Amino acid sequence: MHTVAVLSLKGGVGKTTVALGIASAALRRGARTLVADLDPQGNATATLDPPYTEATLADVLATPARDVLRQAVAPSAWSPEVDVLVGAEELELLNEPGPDDDKVGNLSLALDELHERPLRGRPYELAILDCPPSLGRLTKSALVAADSAILVTEPTMYAVSGAQRALEAIEQIRDEHNPDLKAAGVLVNRLRPRSHEHQFRIAELRESFGGLVMPTAIPDRLAVQQAQGACSPIHEWHSPGAQEVALTFNMVLAKILRSNRAGRHRIDREPPAESTGPVPRIARTADDARR
Repeated sequence: MHTVAVLSLKGGVGKTTVALGIASAALRRGARTLVADLDPQGNATATLDPPYTEATLADVLATPARDVLRQAVAPSAWSPEVDVLVGAEELELLNEPGPDDDKVGNLSLALDELHERPLRGRPYELAILDCPPSLGRLTKSALVAADSAILVTEPTMYAVSGAQRALEAIEQIRDEHNPDLKAAGVLVNRLRPRSHEHQFRIAELRESFGGLVMPTAIPDRLAVQQAQGACSPIHEWHSPGAQEVALTFNMVLAKILRSNRAGRHRIDREPPAESTGPVPRIARTADDARR
């Protein structure tokens, strides 16, 4: 099972849209998938529309026992092949740093349990962790548990600057908890190809982060909101805009699955991997980029 965290340290960039798009591509591919909704807003849970559960991810993060997992994981309305580790507003109470920060490994322990002993059906091939837009305990838990992380941004000045902070967060978690964590890439969402500003910001990203910037971007299409509003996978919508978005998510999923390490890791695995080096800096303004 490959575990990917989907994160952005700036809200409103469509992080949950990307998590759901990857899940939709996995469903179309036939890969059994788990979506863990760590965002207290619960938008991924709402769109996947699982039945009521006796427990939620908040309970799992407190006690990653099999009995709790059995009560917190449910099949989505999309398909029995896509399960949900259900989110809840109570997750917000777990997001602030505190004396029990040692529990940031609990999500990793829970996913190890699900990987080794599936609750039902065949084992998961992919786990998608939808993170909140902040570097609190929830995002740290996801990065400790993940094999790789996708950074989501919009092609604007303020959202693009969040990619730098997110990469620094990955470096920190790699150094302190998870030496095998990799940045799978920076994914641009809501691209308008005819916008000169968007094209400039993408060029800025590529100049600063090079090959980390994914070659495909998610176009800004109304079909995405329509599919989410109908609690439906984007791949089940057949408008030209939906097909364009679905094809892009297919390519994003393929990049994730091509990772050179796919499989659960133990949080105490050793020896540590070598650091990939310093995190590059991005230009803050158009004038900075021209210098």
